[in-house]
Amino acid sequence: MAAKLGPDGLIRELCKGFELLMDSKRGLITLESLKRNAPRLGLERLGDDELIEMVREGDLDGDNALNQDEFCILMIRMSPQLMESSQRLFDFLQM
Repeated sequence: MAAKLGPDGLIRELCKGFELLMDSKRGLITLESLKRNAPRLGLERLGDDELIEMVREGDLDGDNALNQDEFCILMIRMSPQLMESSQRLFDFLQM
């Protein structure tokens, strides 16, 4: 998918995903917004502990929520194919 979209397309798609999942009042993905949107992602079977762990895994600043950067980093880390293209993406963003 990353190769097909290219770096710009990949970033756009990740941003769309973030906006779909975020709490519009806080501008962050919170446990509550993730629970509310779990059925859209096919995650309705996950319990609170598993959803908390998903947020915790990506939460780099310790605020118990994911901002857009944290979400994008987490999505790239979670996908082996995205990991392969992450260096090219990083190089592209540094231009």
